[in-house]
Formats: sequence, C-alpha cells, structure tokens
Amino acid sequence: MSAHPASFPAAPPPVAPPPVAPLRVLPSVDAVLKVELARAATERHGRQATTAAVRTALDERRAALRAGAGGAATPEEIAASALARLDAAAAPSLRPVFNLTGTVLHTNLGRAIFAEEAVEAAVRAMRSAVALEYDLDGGKRGERDDHVRGLVCELTGAEDATLVNNNAAAVLLVLNTLSQGKPAIVSRGELIEIGGAFRMPEIMRRAGAELDEVGTTNRTHARDYRDAIRPETGVILKVHTSNYRIEGFTKEVSPRELAEIAQAGGVPLVNDLGSGTLADLARYGLVHEPTVREAVAEGADVVTFSGDKLLGGPQAGFIVGRRDLIARINKNPMKRALRLDKVRLAAVEATLRLYRDPDRLAARLPTLRYLTRRPEDMAAQAARLKPALAAILGPAFTIDATACRSQIGSGALPLETLEGVGLAIASRDGSGGALNRLADGLRRLPVPVIGRIDDNALVLDLRCLEDEAAFLASVTALEGAHELA
Repeated sequence: MSAHPASFPAAPPPVAPPPVAPLRVLPSVDAVLKVELARAATERHGRQATTAAVRTALDERRAALRAGAGGAATPEEIAASALARLDAAAAPSLRPVFNLTGTVLHTNLGRAIFAEEAVEAAVRAMRSAVALEYDLDGGKRGERDDHVRGLVCELTGAEDATLVNNNAAAVLLVLNTLSQGKPAIVSRGELIEIGGAFRMPEIMRRAGAELDEVGTTNRTHARDYRDAIRPETGVILKVHTSNYRIEGFTKEVSPRELAEIAQAGGVPLVNDLGSGTLADLARYGLVHEPTVREAVAEGADVVTFSGDKLLGGPQAGFIVGRRDLIARINKNPMKRALRLDKVRLAAVEATLRLYRDPDRLAARLPTLRYLTRRPEDMAAQAARLKPALAAILGPAFTIDATACRSQIGSGALPLETLEGVGLAIASRDGSGGALNRLADGLRRLPVPVIGRIDDNALVLDLRCLEDEAAFLASVTALEGAHELA
C-alpha cells in the first residue's frame, strides 16, 4: 500500500496593506500661510506662533497618512486646524463661572465678588500711574497703607491699621513680630485646620512662636491662661474657630475676660477673627457674627481678619490695634514681602467706603446682597427660568423648583444656613450617569455653570444668580443635551 502525502487547504493569499497616500498630497507650510484663515491666525496670534501651529498640524496629518488613515488635506483645512489649536491655547485659564452651588463665599470659586465701585477703582489703578507711595501734598515718599488707614480706623475703632495679602499672612506677621522665640498661649480648642490643610499650629511655628497649649479640646478656663503666663510669654492668641463649632459640655473664655487676663499679665492679646465682618449681620436679618469693632472694644491689642470673605472685597489681611504694636509690625522686614499691590489696595479702599453708608450697603455689596436675597424673589426667578431650561434640556430631564439651604462659606457661620430656592434637574430614567454627564456638560459651557448633585438631582441654587439672560445664553450652547441622558 503506497503512502499518500497529507493534503492541506491552500493558504489564503496575503492581504495587501492599505495603500498609503503619498506625502506630497500635503501642502507646504508656505502654501498654508497664504490662505485667509492663516492670515487671520497671524493677525490674532502672531506669525511665529501661527507658523509653529501649521507645522504641528501638518506633522499630525503626515503621521496619519503614514499609518494609512486619512488622505489629502487642503491648505484651508490645515490652517483651520492650526487656528483652532491657537485659539484653544490662548483661552484664559481663569474663567468666569455661574456659581449655583449654594455657597456664597466659595473658596474654590474666588470667594467675594467685588462691588462695582471696587471694580472701577481697580481698573483705574491698572490703567494709570498712581500715587501709591507718594505724598502729593509734601512731594515726597509716602506710605501705601495711608490710603486706607483712616477708613479702617474709622470703621473699627482701632488706633492704627496695616494690610497684607491675606489673613494667614496677617497672623504670620503678627506672631513673627510679637512672639518670635517666645511662647504664644492658645487654647487647644482653637488650634484649627481650614481648607487646603492650613493648620494654625504650623503657621505659629513658621512664625517662630513657641506653642503654649492650654485647656482641652472642649473646655478652657480663665485659670488655664493665667497659669500659663510667664515673663517670657510673647502673646495670648485667640482664634475664631471659623468652619466648625464645639457644642455640648464646653467652656471658653470670653474675649473681654481674656483681654483683662492679658493686660494683668503684661502680654498682648491677639484676636484672629478669621473671616471678620465690619457690619452687624443681625441688622440684615442674619445671625450675629462678632464684628471687628466689637473685638477692638473688648480690649484686644491686635485684631486680624480677611478682606475677601464677609467684608466682601478683594483678598487681603487686615491688622488693626494698638498704635505701638502696629508700628512694630510695620518695621518687620516680612511686611514688605506680604504687602498689597496697587490694584487690590484700590479695590479695598472702594469697598471700605461703602460701609460708610450702611443703609445702602446690602444693595451695593454683592456678598451682602446675595446673603439677604428673599426666598420669594428666588422662587419667582425659578418660575421664569424653568420653561426656558426645560426647552433646552428636552424631555429626557425633569426640572422642578425646590427649596434649598444655602450656606455662607469660607468658614463663616458654619452651622447657619439660608432659606432659598433652586432648580432640581433629574433624569427621567433615574440614571445617575445622565446627571453626571449633564453636570460635565454644564462645566464645559462658554461660561460654565457649577451646581451640586444632591438626592439624585442636579440642583442649581439661584441665590447668586443675577444675570438671567447671560445664564440662559450660556446654557443654550449645551450641545446634544438630549444625548446626555
């Protein structure tokens, strides 16, 4: 029996790779730069940047051709790609947004919005040379703090005042001046940590002060402070607990009693108010927060507070108090490193002037205007916006007016909320993914809209929304809203 070779099916013919378009189908850089779109890009962004963007666009198309993807490109197409790249790179990173989170002083969204008077003052300072440190009366060098010193003292009752770039810097400078290498007495219940892992003990150590902790987390008595005072003690420090409260079995020493203890012991009392306010909020129907004037009247030797929180102005740190102590603070070389520039100083001055007219303050200062908005006004706003927003989002989402509890933010009155109204957007199929996609789409708008997801709904709290037309114009640009569900 003869052997037959095994038979196998014939191998398929090799698959030919896709034809690669010749690279010569791409235009030259010079050809692209001659088209209208490239000339527009050059006018807007400069020839050097435009040429680089055109080369990049050509390199990307060349790589696609080598990979067998894509084909010829016209000079206009390459120019359009380069222009889009240049426009995207030139877009500002610090963009305006609609703050519909329900937090008025939102740290991540820039805290206080300036009053128009402050905006105008800042613009004037940016556009012109200003007498920042020049005495126009005497024709000699002046002090930049002189522009606001009188106003601050008038509004707080303090003997003297100076400013730095924020309240953390104010505390740092005060402690470095008055307690460097010396014990600074502070209650354990006031060794706070606020946003961004900012911790008071670390600031005190960086200032060169030695922590002298007294009392316990929840209870500190007058005798704890008295027993801690030694000849080498630098200061007694009282710290506003800002974004938390200890309740229940608690004890703290009042600022007035603490001032008496400090005076008897011969050491300065520094009262860090944190947010700080120049106006009695109770006058506007809000919960009372200790004012700077009250802290000064209670006997604090130095008071520090912020400018961009309840005060409603630009970021700044205020230091007010005894004239001799402020003089020592101003002689500290660190003061120069922490001082305010002309733009913020102009905005601070304009903001402070508004406080001279308390009857119109709530109407002119955005922070206070937002905090005092009436729920019925927000409800009327919700009724106006609901049909327009429903038309934009389509039938995949439901929109209902909802009661909201807004908060002040930035550590001010952490347990207090404000009655308000918002719009609650929900997916008809109950999909959490749809809400996340919608929230993402809103963040990508020309003017992003920032809300919060709560109880299976995207809530747009209306407390801080004033320009309804601009809001709707931005939301109208939400592409493919029906696809988000």
